[in-house]
Amino acid sequence: MSLTHIDNLTSEKVEKDRRLLELLAQSFPNVSAASTEIINLEAILNLPKGTEHFVADLHGEYEAFRHIIRNASGNIKRKVTEVFGNSVRESDIRQLCSLIYYPERKLQIIRSAEPDLKGFYHVTLHRLIRVLQSVSSKYTRSKVRKALPKEFAYIIEELLHESPSDDDKQAYFNRIIETIITTGQADEFIVAMCNVIQKLSIDQLHILGDIFDRGPGAHLILDMLCHYGAFDVQWGNHDALWMGAAAGNDCCIANVLRVSMRYDNMTTLEDGYGINILPLATFAMETYSDDPCTPFLPKLDPDLTAPNEKSLRLMAKMHKAISVIQWKLEGQLIDEYPQWNMQDRKLLDKINFEKGTVIVDGREFELKDSHFPTIDPKDPYKLTPEEKELVDKLHHSFMISSRLRKHVECLFANGCLYGVYNSNLLFHASMPLNEDGTLKEVEVGAKKYKGKELYRQTGLLMRSAFNDDTPAEKKKYATDYYWYLWCGPDSLLFDKAKMSTFERYLIADKEIHKEEKGHYYRLRDDENVCDMILDEFGVTGPHRHIINGHVPVKQGKGESPIKGNGKLMVIDGGFAKAYHHTTGIAGYTLVYHSRGFQLVKHKPFTSAEDAVIHGTDIESTTQLVELSSHRMRVRDTDKGVELQGQINELTELLYAYRHGIIKERNR
Repeated sequence: MSLTHIDNLTSEKVEKDRRLLELLAQSFPNVSAASTEIINLEAILNLPKGTEHFVADLHGEYEAFRHIIRNASGNIKRKVTEVFGNSVRESDIRQLCSLIYYPERKLQIIRSAEPDLKGFYHVTLHRLIRVLQSVSSKYTRSKVRKALPKEFAYIIEELLHESPSDDDKQAYFNRIIETIITTGQADEFIVAMCNVIQKLSIDQLHILGDIFDRGPGAHLILDMLCHYGAFDVQWGNHDALWMGAAAGNDCCIANVLRVSMRYDNMTTLEDGYGINILPLATFAMETYSDDPCTPFLPKLDPDLTAPNEKSLRLMAKMHKAISVIQWKLEGQLIDEYPQWNMQDRKLLDKINFEKGTVIVDGREFELKDSHFPTIDPKDPYKLTPEEKELVDKLHHSFMISSRLRKHVECLFANGCLYGVYNSNLLFHASMPLNEDGTLKEVEVGAKKYKGKELYRQTGLLMRSAFNDDTPAEKKKYATDYYWYLWCGPDSLLFDKAKMSTFERYLIADKEIHKEEKGHYYRLRDDENVCDMILDEFGVTGPHRHIINGHVPVKQGKGESPIKGNGKLMVIDGGFAKAYHHTTGIAGYTLVYHSRGFQLVKHKPFTSAEDAVIHGTDIESTTQLVELSSHRMRVRDTDKGVELQGQINELTELLYAYRHGIIKERNR
């Protein structure tokens, strides 16, 4: 229905919707108000579609993530280059972009080195206004106004909508600039302008899971996101692990600690969430005092100064201590839930302590480390009294972390296991499938589900672990299920035959390390399978896609992130430094703007300091994935459908006013 079809409405139709229309009339009490709103909404429908950014598997790499948000995956530099063309030197463009990304820090350097500060302010303010005019052109004045800081909103609006090339306005325009400088507000005004440019360069941010682990800044990423505004997140298995730890699952807590020790990442634990590691350190030093714990030495970041030998040895002892506790706790949980079919992951009872070997998949392997003083061969999964006391202390530390709780609440408020946005289906890892490509049934609670309903029921279960009104028995199962989501064979966040943690630590033969992927990872190359999944979720449109993360794309070995004849895109390009050698790059950003899709491939980020001082940027290359034959408008998006619905309702209200069904009122 549109405004041109108002005469096709009938009194019967309007009478049927009368209750809704009377509520609507409270906001639009007469023909004039309703007509004005329809005009406004029709205008919005014809604006270009806003730019969406998709990223996945951030793994705590705060500095790199913050930079691609600040530079909009290179989009800001492209805008600046378009605006100034060949009229500005490349070095000046780099410095202007550096200022936009890090205005406070860049201004500090400029103030100490620039001989003509007033001239710098004049040139820079004029340039920033032109850039802001460009990035704000696809938005309504109302939306731009909401993005402006209150203290400068009026002035920025005046500058945005006046042209200094107009002779009648040039003096007015220049006088505003001059006054900003003479009143000492130039720095604050520049910072405000740069922040607005950043904010308007990304209309919606989609994060396809795995914010946590490996890198040191997951807590900083979540601090940033909780105040970001227009973002959504589809949870990954690393996120589920931390959410399970926050819910009180001891297996999840042990895994969180182990992964942190493995990558020498104490920052997130201690500085980020205030987790007290001292009891673990004390226990590890007492239990493994003379043990070199060589297989448990942490993986170190080559770009950082390595810890001293004493610190490394302590970390290895803590790492071994929590790993053994993890395997014990997991064995207990596996026995509690035999329906999870994870008995093959119980390996402590397969160890021959006299020979120093273990049986895995019917084969005997020599262990790289067989010194396990806390394991009783007769009851290998029983915690010692000291281990039990340690687990209780660590559990308490996670339960009282208010910042972790706040971040989990943020993940729930802005996230889900899947999302559908503008004909794109987003989920982190997998859709469990049978070998023939049909949807696989997976048990959740007492029932089995598949497809969209599997995602829906799993999401409800995850939320129930944090609801105070959840019955105790269901709450325990929901809390325990977080661990299954982390590493279970049919977990829609993992979907591999096993997580070979034990083997990777203690068996040299890499063949036994392999984790066989579920059928989805093979079948997603089939366009028909992609279409089946899209149909299952009710995703429509001529250009519909599945977008995933989870499994790093080995771009350096020639693997393509585009699969299923363009129906599916995998955007885990390896943000985490631990994956750079695997992927050959340092992450992807998928950008969806009014012209279509672009996949931006990033090289490793140096540092924010380097970007500020030298004007360096993440080196990125762009691959055109899919271009639209026409420029997409707001009317082509989910928002457009919503706005069209509002127009239809207002059109009915106009009919009701004009036919006396509802009486007009003055405001």
